[in-house]
Amino acid sequence: MNLHSMLLEGREGILADAVASVHRAHLAHYDLAATDTVRQRLDDLLTLTLDALRDRTLAAVVAHAEAVAQARFEAGVDLVEVQTAYNVLEEILWRRILAQLPAAEQGEALGLVGTALGAGKDALARKYVSLASRTHTPPLDLQALFSGTQGL
Repeated sequence: MNLHSMLLEGREGILADAVASVHRAHLAHYDLAATDTVRQRLDDLLTLTLDALRDRTLAAVVAHAEAVAQARFEAGVDLVEVQTAYNVLEEILWRRILAQLPAAEQGEALGLVGTALGAGKDALARKYVSLASRTHTPPLDLQALFSGTQGL
């Protein structure tokens, strides 16, 4: 069985596990959202991921991530919350791959899933940070983070 077929067959279980993991993470805005809303958002992301695996193109994953970044930024949702949802789905998919695929196929499968969701996370972060940088925020004093490193 190929990766796409395996994940497609396990779709309902993947979504159930992902929704449960998001709720266990206690993300402020996701906790306020109805379970059906969280499930639909994860389902949308899973669908795009499966399409990317099948078609070997990331354009839709990237476009979706940019739209999500815009919407969540405007709604006041922290970037870490949205990134966590991506990470949860990726972790669930990795577990499925490791449990169900032969060892010889796992490396490529993990790489494909990581590439698809990684492209989404990257696009999400870049868009969100771009939006956040347009608002006036005081500069960070990073000097304090590096005190005591003069001898290194």
